[in-house]
Amino acid sequence: MDKQNFSKRLVELRLNKGVSARDMSLSIGKNAGYINEVENCKSFPSINVFFTICEYLGVTPQEFFDTQTKNPVKSKELLDATKTLSDEQLDIFITIANELK
Repeated sequence: MDKQNFSKRLVELRLNKGVSARDMSLSIGKNAGYINEVENCKSFPSINVFFTICEYLGVTPQEFFDTQTKNPVKSKELLDATKTLSDEQLDIFITIANELK
């Protein structure tokens, strides 16, 4: 993933969380403009800061780079909600999900 796609993914995940770039920057212990700099490709986080960003966003590094999953936090929540469903209920749910595609 190049810097531009990294930045786009960061924006997407931050917006999913519903926080401003400023608030996120301060929450991860950086200056108020840090996340804006990363999102505008003017800066790139170290590996340690990247892990902090992932933790703050509630995603694993793998989920960060999985751009096919638009909102990994909600995807995990959905998966957890299906764990106790019967086979019949899962079949219905899968049919509905396929219709939504």
